Amino acid sequence: MSNTNQSNTSDKLRPEQFEKLKRDNVIKDGAGRKSLTAWQDIRLRLMSNKLAMTGFWIIVFIAVAAIFIPLLSPHDHFTNNLTNTNQPPNATHWFGTDDLGRDVMERTWKGAQISLFVGLVAALIDLILGIIYGGIMGYYGGKVDEVMNRFAEILYSIPYLLVVILLLVVMEPSLTTIIIAMSITGWINMAWIVRGQIMQLKNQEYALASKSLGAGAMRIIFRHLIPNAMGPILVTLTLTVPNAIFTEAFLSFLGLGVQSPVASWGTMIDDGVKAMSIFPWRLLFPALFLSLTIFAFNVFGDGLRDAFDPKLKK
Repeated sequence: MSNTNQSNTSDKLRPEQFEKLKRDNVIKDGAGRKSLTAWQDIRLRLMSNKLAMTGFWIIVFIAVAAIFIPLLSPHDHFTNNLTNTNQPPNATHWFGTDDLGRDVMERTWKGAQISLFVGLVAALIDLILGIIYGGIMGYYGGKVDEVMNRFAEILYSIPYLLVVILLLVVMEPSLTTIIIAMSITGWINMAWIVRGQIMQLKNQEYALASKSLGAGAMRIIFRHLIPNAMGPILVTLTLTVPNAIFTEAFLSFLGLGVQSPVASWGTMIDDGVKAMSIFPWRLLFPALFLSLTIFAFNVFGDGLRDAFDPKLKK
């Protein structure tokens, strides 16, 4: 009986009844999907995050504008023109002028140069110090980790403004002073992130194999462990930049940072607040671009964090 059913089934199934699927019709359930590397998958997930990509393009726009607009502008952000003071936005001065007749647009983008420079340099210093210090803590562990961690905690407990004020007693207010002040304690969060990642990775097979082959501690840390911990490191780095930008603007606003006539978003906001009700454009533009920059870095950092998080992988 079963042999009869099988023969009837084979008689009903003929080759012409089957149709070969075209390449474009392959079912997208993973079986026909091209395999991706981890970095390619992260990039695709980041690019699918519209808010994060919006932040990325805002950063690109502000960076490009900060480089090229001061070069192409016919105005000088240092030169006073007392016959053209407090002009509202117009065809000649797109962002208006301040109380000394200086072009607000020129000064706004000069301020962007300073803010981006401080943010990137401070973040780079935090990255270097954090990777070295945190890598040593996490790899050696034990007493070394305990002593180094206690030192970092003591340093982290010192009020930030106290460090700045003490530095300003010794050094004059300048970009260098701000960067040094931010770097004294700013690297500690990065170091703790690196420490946690290294402690998780140092017992992996590839690290143990490298150690058994005679590789030194520094080679294992920087050749094998740090590259595999780059996800959280990059996210922390991205979120460090807006914090440094805001700190520079805050200190300049208080008069502890960049000093006039050098253009800075903080000093421009300080000048604009005094005339906010009469000449609002003097406050509007530096405050707007400061807020946009901080917003863009934060949403891009959040998107980068989500892209590196394997729990959110679909």
